[in-house]
Amino acid sequence: MAAVANVIAVVWLCALVPRAPGRNYARCVALPGDRRERVIVALGGNAIAGPGSAGPEAQERAVDRAAEQIVGLLDAGYEVVVTHGNGPQVGNLLVKNDLARGVVPPVPLDWCVAQTQATLGFLLVTALESALAGRGLDRAVAAIVTRVRVDGDDAGLSVPTKPIGRYLPQAEAWARIERGEQWEPSGPRGWRRVVPSPQPQEILDARAIAHLVDAGVVVIAAGGGGIPMLNGDDHPHGVEAVLDKDRTAALLGESVDADVLMIATDVDGVAIGFGTDDERWLDRTTPDELRALAGDGHFGSGSMGPKVEAAARFVERTGGRAVIAQLDRILDAVAGSTGTSVQRAEART
Repeated sequence: MAAVANVIAVVWLCALVPRAPGRNYARCVALPGDRRERVIVALGGNAIAGPGSAGPEAQERAVDRAAEQIVGLLDAGYEVVVTHGNGPQVGNLLVKNDLARGVVPPVPLDWCVAQTQATLGFLLVTALESALAGRGLDRAVAAIVTRVRVDGDDAGLSVPTKPIGRYLPQAEAWARIERGEQWEPSGPRGWRRVVPSPQPQEILDARAIAHLVDAGVVVIAAGGGGIPMLNGDDHPHGVEAVLDKDRTAALLGESVDADVLMIATDVDGVAIGFGTDDERWLDRTTPDELRALAGDGHFGSGSMGPKVEAAARFVERTGGRAVIAQLDRILDAVAGSTGTSVQRAEART
């Protein structure tokens, strides 16, 4: 309980930190009431995992790389809220569960999500503080372990579809299938575990997150899509599932009145016929166009599909703008010079 009290104290102290003056707002769009554009940056889990089954040092280097890009946005005058994936990290924890189940009790999937939120959160906080100091910027940074409510009637709870963790050879995957897990072939890299992935309905910690953001704190929240929670008889409780971080990022954007949803990935943007002779990259598009293309089967359900859906949903519900682009070019993407930009049709005219 003392540890929990300390965390709560830190959060409330951060909420009292005054908004630090910006250094360079030349590239940040001026909004009514002297408000700066607020950006949700959604980092992919692989982008902060390092190559392959990387160890802690490689993950720290990957997080440092992401932090430099995020601080570029802050230095340009944008307000930033960060969220991130955690598939590789959760997958590693699940392997540790298997290997150590004869020594210590394995923990459920929602616990793994919470643990990786905290681990990646402290790495991002430390990396962001260092990158901010390197540019002479004084901003408070905080990570919030975030819970997200899901609907008990969601079909996604009963049909595993979300791939997580590392790829395994077929023989190892079959051994885990015999233990009751769901695994599916995932191309030449091997097999991957799939788990339930319901739709996020409500960010239960949105009030605390919004208070911190309004106070000028750079917040890392809803990591891994958030800890999935079901309403119980007297209080919410965790459920063994994972949430898509891009869908939750769109919901997070609604919760904090974000102007831009920046989905950082490892490709230049959204393409039709990706990897074929007919490949065509989308520069500017609308939610309606994206949904029509998705209906025609242009986007994979385990890759670009959720990103496209999240971008369309955010734009439809907020009237803001979504961008899908390379991690290393997020400042240019938010400024509108690269990546795929999604806006309502009337906003493009």
